[in-house]
Amino acid sequence: MNNLLDFKKEELNTYIILLSAPFLLSIYYYYGYAYNFNKFFNLNLSSDLNDFYSHIYQFISFFILVFILPLIYQLFIIKKPLKEIGFGLGDKKLGLKLLLIIPIAIPIIFFAVSGEDVRAEYPLAKVLHSRYDLIFIYELMYVIFYYVAWEFYFRGFLLFNLKDKFGSINAIIIQTISSCLIHLGKPAGETIGAIFVGLLFGYIAIRTRSFWYVFILHILLGVLTDLFIIFYYGKL
Repeated sequence: MNNLLDFKKEELNTYIILLSAPFLLSIYYYYGYAYNFNKFFNLNLSSDLNDFYSHIYQFISFFILVFILPLIYQLFIIKKPLKEIGFGLGDKKLGLKLLLIIPIAIPIIFFAVSGEDVRAEYPLAKVLHSRYDLIFIYELMYVIFYYVAWEFYFRGFLLFNLKDKFGSINAIIIQTISSCLIHLGKPAGETIGAIFVGLLFGYIAIRTRSFWYVFILHILLGVLTDLFIIFYYGKL
């Protein structure tokens, strides 16, 4: 049976890394999304604050699942230095050159979020349309707990740990499949676009040996989407 399955004890970390994606993302989907907030916390908040804190709960849940747990596994089980999975700045010269596309990206994002389906989806916390005082802390939590975790897990933990085993192209594809699945239920254009963005961001992370440059591009996309909808499209 062991020969049939071709199980190799020395590859146990690889098996666990691969299975971490469906396992952790399934837990996040069923228990980490905002609608679970009231199941676990009965705080009798106003509808505005309940909407706000339920999404902060979602961001923190994501952070625990795909940042804290993989980080612990990386530090104490795999024991590969964090800089080897993209935590360092890598090729700073190349990374900074890539960030020069930001002025070009901003107008593209502006027009890309004009669709009704995107405006219906974002911002996730609809209270931001009326409670401008909550925008800064919301977006800060969005960046710290959601986007840091996202890039660390997909373009760090998965990508670089699997690169040596399967090669760069296969590792990029694996993390793209995993990151795309989390978009299911989002607007069709976003989900399909996530395939191409996943491939591109994976390539950039490999080339720069760091996930921080795509992190900057990713938060630019996410935060500007919210702000453009709140302050412009939401007022049309």
